[in-house]
Amino acid sequence: MSENSTVLATGTRLRSQVCDAQIIVVRPPAQPVTLTCGGAPMIEIGAPVTEGLSLDPDLSGGAQLGKRYTLAVDDGSLEVLVTKPGKGTLAEGSTPLVLKSAKPLPASD
Repeated sequence: MSENSTVLATGTRLRSQVCDAQIIVVRPPAQPVTLTCGGAPMIEIGAPVTEGLSLDPDLSGGAQLGKRYTLAVDDGSLEVLVTKPGKGTLAEGSTPLVLKSAKPLPASD
């Protein structure tokens, strides 16, 4: 576990230190993780921002409002919801999270 790893709980609200993005944890992972946005560790809403951080150009794909993101290997262990969009890419460490696809509705025939 890295020094920035955090045990997350459902309902935990986090924000980016390098852009406007904010998230809420919908499904926490079983193990501690290091959530980042734009290359910098995410912090709890209201926590002080670390000085000198900037958006990593390689992790500036953005976080879309109202969208859910999961780990690239979706084992159902992490899901976050974007409550405020931002320019940074959401990631677990340096591995970008992926946009969760909607489940298809059953046919109504």
